[in-house]
Amino acid sequence: MAEAELRAQTLPVGSFGRRSSGWYGVWCLIGTEGAIFLYLLFSYFYLAAQSSGRWPPQGLPSLELAGPNTGVLLLSSVALYWAERSGARRGSRARLLVGLGSALLLGSVFAAVQWREWHDKAFGLGSDNYASIYFTVTGFHLAHVVIGLLVLVVLFLWAALGYFDRDRHAALTIGAVYWHFVDAVWLAVFTALYLVPRLS
Repeated sequence: MAEAELRAQTLPVGSFGRRSSGWYGVWCLIGTEGAIFLYLLFSYFYLAAQSSGRWPPQGLPSLELAGPNTGVLLLSSVALYWAERSGARRGSRARLLVGLGSALLLGSVFAAVQWREWHDKAFGLGSDNYASIYFTVTGFHLAHVVIGLLVLVVLFLWAALGYFDRDRHAALTIGAVYWHFVDAVWLAVFTALYLVPRLS
């Protein structure tokens, strides 16, 4: 009986550090989702190589919205990194909330601008091979952004309720890893769909 009580007293409450199951889980998720994005980008380059006409058929994609929008998404990662480093790890709830709120706002702006860019396209999902792969790749990424935004909303609420401190912020770290993955994937998508066609 005394041994069971001792164990109960020494067990941590909630996930702690990188030893939490969520830490390994998010890396497994990133591995599988990263592979899917690699397959999609491979399909894009395969279709480009098989195309007998110009690629993209409608001409080079505009950087007017996509360029600044990429900067917005990268800033959201910076804000989230700052929230974790300067807020959670130093025990500052105010900095944590400002960083999380900024990341959430910037991520929402990215999603809205991406939606606007889709709306402004002169082609639709079924127009041709390029249109199909463009909307599939960017749509799959946008779905990940939306999931990431939901994660950020939950993390913001938990931070506001005081669930995180200097020692217990594993959920924040895990959510941040996912968000940084989403941003890194966008860099690959942006390079493949917007920049590479300008090189050929």
